[in-house]
Amino acid sequence: MKRREFIRLVGGSVAAWPLAARAQQQPQGMRRVGILMTLPQNDPETQRRVAAFVQGLRGLGWTEGARVRIDYRWPGSDVDRVRTAAGLLDLKPDAILAETSLAVAPLQRLTSTVPIVFVQFTDPVGSGAVSTLARPGGNITGFTPNEFSATAKMLEVLREVAPQVSQVYPERVLGHCQDA
Repeated sequence: MKRREFIRLVGGSVAAWPLAARAQQQPQGMRRVGILMTLPQNDPETQRRVAAFVQGLRGLGWTEGARVRIDYRWPGSDVDRVRTAAGLLDLKPDAILAETSLAVAPLQRLTSTVPIVFVQFTDPVGSGAVSTLARPGGNITGFTPNEFSATAKMLEVLREVAPQVSQVYPERVLGHCQDA
């Protein structure tokens, strides 16, 4: 699977994930994708993302079990995330899809060679995960729900439409933030 094809798939369907079988010998030509989630496995949003991701892969001709093997992981705590990330890397995936900065951080510390594609990562440049969004460099790339350079413009527009507002609480504007 080409990197751009994988990134396009992830961007179109955002992310998705059910628990796959444990490590076995891969058939010839089979690609392996690891997925590290931060939402619980039984969360309805997680299930929608799983279905969208699998459907997106299928639409590109990548049928799970035939051309691609997907190893899903849902760690609980911060400590569990590091251990789970290491276990996922032990499976020798061709690429890893990481949801939020909480999933990217342990992977970034553990590998500089396996391609990592992130989704729902609020500030990948500010956190040091990538150099720039246009040219991420290294083995990490992906999609962010916010463009921080637009924040000043958003505040300017807010001042125009609601001049009485004296304080802005980003968590109320943006909703629940996974990697806060």
